[in-house]
Amino acid sequence: MTLPVLIGLGLAGGAGALARFVVDGSVASRIAGEFPFGTLVVNLSGTFAVGVIVGLVIAPDSYRVVATGFIGAYTTFSTWAFESQRLGEDGELRLGAVNFVVSLVAGVLLAWLGRTVGTAL
Repeated sequence: MTLPVLIGLGLAGGAGALARFVVDGSVASRIAGEFPFGTLVVNLSGTFAVGVIVGLVIAPDSYRVVATGFIGAYTTFSTWAFESQRLGEDGELRLGAVNFVVSLVAGVLLAWLGRTVGTAL
C-alpha cells in the first residue's frame, strides 16, 4: 500500500464517520421512537453505495479508499448489532428482530441493486 493510498484511507474514513454522524442524527431527530432508524438508513445506504462501487469496477486503490475508507467508516455493523441486542434487553424483542432481519434482507437486496446500477453505468 502506498503512502497516498494510506493517507486517502484515513481522510476518507474520517469523512465517512462524520457523514454517519450527520445522517444518523438527521434521521433520528425526525423520527422519534425506540427503533434505530438512523442506523438503518446509514447501513442500507452504505450497502447500496458499495454495490454501485463494485459494479463500476474501479481501480483497486480507488476501491480501497472509497469502499474501505469512506463506506467502511460510514456504515456500522457493531452499532446495528448492539441496537438489536439492546432492544431485546429492553423487552422490545419484536423491534429487535425486525431491526436484525430488515437490515440483513434489505442490505443484501440493496447491495445487489447497487451492483446492478453500477454495472449499468
